[in-house]
This record gives sequence, C-alpha cells and structure tokens, in this order.
Amino acid sequence: MANARLLYVMDPMCSWCWGFAPVAQALVEQAAAAGVPLALVLGGLRTGQGAALEPTTRRYILEHWQAVAKATGQPFRFEGALPEGFVYDTEPACRAVVAARRLDDEYAWALVKAIQQAFYVEGRDVTAAATLAQLAESVGLPRIEFAELFDSQEIHLATQADFSWARDLGIAGFPTLLAERNGQLALLTNGYQPLEELAPMLARWLERGRQA
Repeated sequence: MANARLLYVMDPMCSWCWGFAPVAQALVEQAAAAGVPLALVLGGLRTGQGAALEPTTRRYILEHWQAVAKATGQPFRFEGALPEGFVYDTEPACRAVVAARRLDDEYAWALVKAIQQAFYVEGRDVTAAATLAQLAESVGLPRIEFAELFDSQEIHLATQADFSWARDLGIAGFPTLLAERNGQLALLTNGYQPLEELAPMLARWLERGRQA
C-alpha cells in the first residue's frame, strides 16, 4: 500500500499506553499484514521534570495505575513502585526510542515494549541511561553505539521534534493512533479502546486503501 503508515503517538512511561500495549501490538500486526508499516512518534508525557515526586502526586499516579490495571488487565507491580526520590521524567525513555529508531527502525517498537515491561512490571528505573542502554542491548541494539547516540545533541533535538509534532497536531492524550495515507491523517483512537472497537475501523481503512 503506497505512502501509507500507522502512526502511534505514545510515551513508554504512560500507563494508558502500557494498558493499550496488547491492543497496539495486534493493530500493528494487522496493518503489517496489509503492508502498512508502523511509525512511532514520542509524545513526551512528563518531560523536564527535575523534582522528585511529592507524596500526593505519587498517590494520585498509583491510583491512576490501579484504574488502568482494572480497565485493561495489564500487570503492574505496585510494591515499591515510584520509590521516594524518584523523578518521573519521561524524556530519557522517549529519547531512547528515538535513538533506537535512528539506529534501526525495526528495533524501536521492541525497545518500547522492553521499557514498558521494565518500568511497570519489574519496577526498574527507566529514567536512568544505564538501564536504557541495557534494555536497548537486550532487544538487539549495539550498546556502545546506542549509548553514544542517546547522549548526542542530534537525538536530543530529534526527540524535541517528536514532542513538537504531537503538540502542533493538538494531541494532548496518549495513546493516540493515526492512520496516514498520502499525507491524509485519519484518527483511529485518542485514548484507550479495546481491540474489538479498533480492529474493524483499521480493517475498513485498509480496505479503502486497497480500493483506491
């Protein structure tokens, strides 16, 4: 399908994106079967956060996670989550995915899933460069090359460009899934929706592309 792609605007440290992960995976596979590739856009949920979480903010976030777990069935590790002193800045995780995308587009999606698993299920600090380099290596990326790129000015700027693109489009919430054909964007969802809602919508969009 010429000039078509699935645009997934997300943040690896966004709990609803983690809740949406199995749905997103199924839709990515559905699009890929029709020859439509995935393009990841990093949204930047909480960026430039320099201060540790306040107890009230931490409690609010964990309640939010409980709601996501209940609505989606995705696993969360609550024990020891968001420890005292934790700075909830999603920029490094987003930048890691941008670096992976630059090294080899094929690995970016795998890294997203590895970061989500590490953060939500294993309780690891995915704001730390060393953790992100380890996760990049675990999905098959060369660690040293990744680490150098992750720290580069080029990738810092490319990450900010993703954030700006999402903002300029007026995308405030994640996950957001768009289907693009010949420069025309169609919104599949802004926010979590189950697969049974979205798969038929994507199927119709793919079918229109075949008929065009």
